Amino acid sequence: MHFFRYVFFLFGFLGAGAGAASAEDVQVAVAANFTAPMQAIAAAFEQDTGHKARLAFGSSGKFYAQIRNGAPFQVLLSADDETPARLEREGMAVPGTRFTYAIGRLALWSAQAGAVDARGEVLKQGGYKHVAIANPKLAPYGAAAVEVMQRLGVIEAVRPKLVQGENIAQTHQFVASGNAELGFVALSQVTRDGKLTGGSAWIVPGDLHTPIRQDAVILAAGKGNAAASALMAYLKGEKAKAVIRTYGYDI
Repeated sequence: MHFFRYVFFLFGFLGAGAGAASAEDVQVAVAANFTAPMQAIAAAFEQDTGHKARLAFGSSGKFYAQIRNGAPFQVLLSADDETPARLEREGMAVPGTRFTYAIGRLALWSAQAGAVDARGEVLKQGGYKHVAIANPKLAPYGAAAVEVMQRLGVIEAVRPKLVQGENIAQTHQFVASGNAELGFVALSQVTRDGKLTGGSAWIVPGDLHTPIRQDAVILAAGKGNAAASALMAYLKGEKAKAVIRTYGYDI
């Protein structure tokens, strides 16, 4: 009897060890606008699969440059669809792995309640000193903000008041700290479950700018990495999609 217990214990131990050995890490470059949802998804991913996603956050443009210069990222979650497509064309991403994991929404936001009206008329009325946007050359949300202001016919009036963040996270910080009265940020940064977390905002209609399609892709360094493949599959699953919707993205 003791012998069988020992054999059962031994095989159980070896099985657990084999499971632990099969778990891998994946280095993931994540667009700054997707920080909060990706942190939640990564925690659930590790719990459900045993794999660990090690996250770095920043602007898609800077990630592109870093990947081109040999940064060891294995998966990219971009804030646009062009950067992953470009990396694929240049042989730096695994063909056939790219897909749209979220469609971003833009918001004009102020940390002050009542400062922003529901139609964004505040941009035309003036009375503010600074409007923060992400660098439009590096961040798709910044490019979308410029597009919106052009469509509204206010870009020339607002241009002298623009302050640029390196990415959408820094842009949000400019507004949250009060250094800029207004700013174009990702809707995901200022809402949870469809409700504003503070301040006041105009949710920009999607027809005022090119859709912000956010694509993910396995990079060349991630080819053959089990955790990279598992993460991409996990992002397509219902649990991850539920988190993504909670933060104000479309699927």
